[in-house]
Amino acid sequence: MSTEPSQDTTAPAQHWRSYGPLTLHPILVHAMDAFNEQGYHGTSVRNIAGRVGVTVPALYYHYENKQALLATLLETSIKDVLDRCRAAAEEAGADPLARFCGMVESIVLYMAHRRSLAFLDTEIRSLEPHNRARYVALRDYLQHMLLDTVEAGRAEGVFTTPIPADAVRAVLVMCQGVANWFRPDGPLTAEEVAERHVLLSLGTVGHPGAVTGDAVPALLRRPAATRDLAPHTAR
Repeated sequence: MSTEPSQDTTAPAQHWRSYGPLTLHPILVHAMDAFNEQGYHGTSVRNIAGRVGVTVPALYYHYENKQALLATLLETSIKDVLDRCRAAAEEAGADPLARFCGMVESIVLYMAHRRSLAFLDTEIRSLEPHNRARYVALRDYLQHMLLDTVEAGRAEGVFTTPIPADAVRAVLVMCQGVANWFRPDGPLTAEEVAERHVLLSLGTVGHPGAVTGDAVPALLRRPAATRDLAPHTAR
């Protein structure tokens, strides 16, 4: 599983809040749908090939096996999250509060707009050891990005949690859970869900303003019409 960009990965976003159509190889799209509907172990290569409308040998021409499909999908997903999270952090600058809010917002927006890909994180148990190690390393990098920001905030007195590593893990679990329940036709937009999760996350890392909402940067308080940079994508 290469770490270099390929035609199978989604096109880079113009802005970390911007989401266009999901651009994956058709085989990956059908594999993703099958894994989400039937689970990895409940899906056969023949089933995926049938969905695509190709023969099994034709599918193997593009991907070595079913494991390669899952590994490619999961790596595509985590790399997109990381790219967007880095972009949000860079845009926020050196202020730990702004960086933390931007990073959490970027993660939640991804989970809402790319639910079909993000939901596949539940199949990490199905990765073979070498693929699992690669994926876990990327996911750990995301966790360390947040932890470094929280530690910087603690040093400045912005965050007060006495257990930063545990707090960051809790934040990530909460944000990743959005992929399980968010629906585009639900009562809240992706942007509104992200704003609420920023508040919840600030409370988790011990920012006093999380109780009143005063901690949310003005950037998150724009009218909904200006926050929604792209239509929701259906899972």
